[in-house]
This record gives sequence, C-alpha cells and structure tokens, in this order.
Amino acid sequence: MNSIFEERGGTYTLGADGMLYPNLILEPQEHRPIGRWGRMHRAYLEAEHPGLYERLILNGTLDRHLADAEERAGMMLDQLSRQMALQEGITESLKAADQMEWVQRMNSIRSRAEETVREEIINTL
Repeated sequence: MNSIFEERGGTYTLGADGMLYPNLILEPQEHRPIGRWGRMHRAYLEAEHPGLYERLILNGTLDRHLADAEERAGMMLDQLSRQMALQEGITESLKAADQMEWVQRMNSIRSRAEETVREEIINTL
C-alpha cells in the first residue's frame, strides 16, 4: 500500500540505520530584503494576529508577505514626503538659504509621513 507521499510522486532513501527518509526538495526562494518596515509588520502580526502569522509561516509565505509590506511602505513614505514638501513649499532654495529651517521642516514631514505609513500599511492586514 502506497503512502500519500508516494502517490504524489514522492520517493524515499534508505538510511544507514535501516529507516526510510523522504527525499524532500524545497522550492528555490527569491531573496527580497526585509528591513525596518517588514520587521515592524512581523511584530504586529505576531502580537495582534498570531493565527495568521503561524499560517504564513507554515505556508512558507511570511517572507514574501513582509517583503511586500516593506516595499509598499517605502514607496508610500517617499511619495508622502515629496507631496508634503511640495504642499508646504519646502524647496532647494530654502535649503540653500536656511539649512537648519529646511532640516527641521523635513524632519517634521518625515515624522508625519512615517506615522501615516505605520497606520495604513504596517498595523493593518
């Protein structure tokens, strides 16, 4: 009688100890970086949605999910920062005229944009 593994094309190798070991081959995984935003999303999933977190691990899709969140967050942060700077009139001429003012205003924009990214991408499903 064949096992389900054998019915689906699986094979075994006889070990030195007389045991049969399945010949398992993992599919190649693409490597995409998981940075700050991906780690924050992982912590959110682990704390707030442990069932989903475990399911993503068991399906082998957690890294892809986190990398997607990382990319979406990075793009959103860049876009929001540019839009806010444009709306508030922060230009290169301000940077040349008063660097400290430019840095303060850009830091404020970055902080607000990061908060928006956290709320809309990181701390959501």
